[in-house]
Amino acid sequence: MADAKRLINLALFGMTQSGKSSAGNILLGSTDFHSSFAPRSVTKDCRLGHSCHLHGFMRQGGKEITLQVQVLDAPGYPHSRLSKRHVKWEVKEALARHFGQEGLHLALLVQRADELLGHAWKNYTAILFTHAEKIEEAGFNEDEYLLEASDTLLILLNSIQRRYIFQCKKGNSLNEQRIKILETIVEFIKENCYQVLTLK
Repeated sequence: MADAKRLINLALFGMTQSGKSSAGNILLGSTDFHSSFAPRSVTKDCRLGHSCHLHGFMRQGGKEITLQVQVLDAPGYPHSRLSKRHVKWEVKEALARHFGQEGLHLALLVQRADELLGHAWKNYTAILFTHAEKIEEAGFNEDEYLLEASDTLLILLNSIQRRYIFQCKKGNSLNEQRIKILETIVEFIKENCYQVLTLK
């Protein structure tokens, strides 16, 4: 008997150099998105990446579920070469083109864990903290780190039902990081009963 299939649609948003493309590559288990540390913006247009099929990733109703993930990587803002208006247009057009029919399961707001910055999206949004290995290097664990967070971040976390994920490049293999992040994402999507944010 063939596995049942589930497709999950994700979009990555955040400031320039927050680690969106790197996070996207981890979610996809690939290097689809160009990612590098640079003094200016790297991503200039929206790109959609597809993961391979993850057979038996979860069970539902007694059946093995094969999971596939689609990730939209978007330019950050402020962008070193594109206007705010252009970035906004590019993102809106890409969301409609790629997810207009199926909808978006979750938008991940990507935030560097070592650079904390100060309505309808709140039920479909989580924060992905990148560079989480810096927390350990500073002598904190994740819970202690969030206790020290700014009021702005705590308000944001509370507004999205404290949905957050820490991405740590240290120690774990790429596949272990990917599985851990995807398991958390699937839990968030389950909380929404697999409903999507419609973009029509």
